[in-house]
Amino acid sequence: MNMSMNRYDRKDSDSRDHGDDRLKTDDNASRMAIGIDRSVRRLGVMAALPQELGDLVATMRAEGEMRTYALGRRDYHVGTAFGVPCVVTLARVGKVAAAATASALIHVFGVDSMVFTGVAGGVGQGVRVGDIVVADSLLQHDIDASPLFPRYEVPLLARADFPTHAPLADRLAAACEVFVARQGPALAERFALNAPRVHRGLIVSGDRFISSECEVRALASALPDAMAVEMEGAAMAQVCYEHDVPCAVVRTVSDTADDHATASFSNFLTEIAGTYSSGVLELFLCEYRAMDRRAMDRADERADERADERADIGCAPAAVPGAS
Repeated sequence: MNMSMNRYDRKDSDSRDHGDDRLKTDDNASRMAIGIDRSVRRLGVMAALPQELGDLVATMRAEGEMRTYALGRRDYHVGTAFGVPCVVTLARVGKVAAAATASALIHVFGVDSMVFTGVAGGVGQGVRVGDIVVADSLLQHDIDASPLFPRYEVPLLARADFPTHAPLADRLAAACEVFVARQGPALAERFALNAPRVHRGLIVSGDRFISSECEVRALASALPDAMAVEMEGAAMAQVCYEHDVPCAVVRTVSDTADDHATASFSNFLTEIAGTYSSGVLELFLCEYRAMDRRAMDRADERADERADERADIGCAPAAVPGAS
């Protein structure tokens, strides 16, 4: 973990390698300075570490104009990927980092849905290195305000787990199934993995890298429904829940959160994570583009139907205030 973070800090933390094309903003006037067109429906895509985004930023740069905004010591890349308008960024590691980034994506960049991609430790029965877990819900395993509130419950929200958006998670899981069907055998042979599988269920998050057999047994005992453990997803899900923004989380299992987790995580992150992320995100974004187009077509149809209804009953279009 430390080795991976050192690489990340040197290369990406201050984003000094972007040259002068980044648009620096003052956080206090960020929305006005950035001037994002809110009429464009954008998907936010987040990861904690560079390898977990695969080649998504390079794809955006090759696809057309991409603008990079420096805000809150992060770079937000605004453009299109596989035809989908996106804002792509590195949240960095941990729940506070993920929550801060999710808030910026919503309030500054105006995304209307959000996806977090990355690696995780496997916790659930039968979850193996190389498998993929798509969250149905997320929970913070290290929050405990008892006896004032039940363990795991977020105070004043009266809930512990935060659901993902079912249609978005379904599309993400479908992309993972296609990826595994197409690439699974080759990945298993190339990286000496078991045949990868896709799981759905609970992902838990906490500000601690779980890396011992004792810890993972305790986690599995306390939260028997947990499929995987990581450090960001539940924080993003809570922010999205509070602001009614659809979200989904996908995690590739890099280790089994046991005594070998540190070495397994570092090797997987360096050698394999990008391959998974690039393949899954491409399939998902292509389907998301089609899904978004269908949603827009349905909205247009409903608008036409309402216009026909107004015409049938002799309703004129609403007057514009101030128009002569």
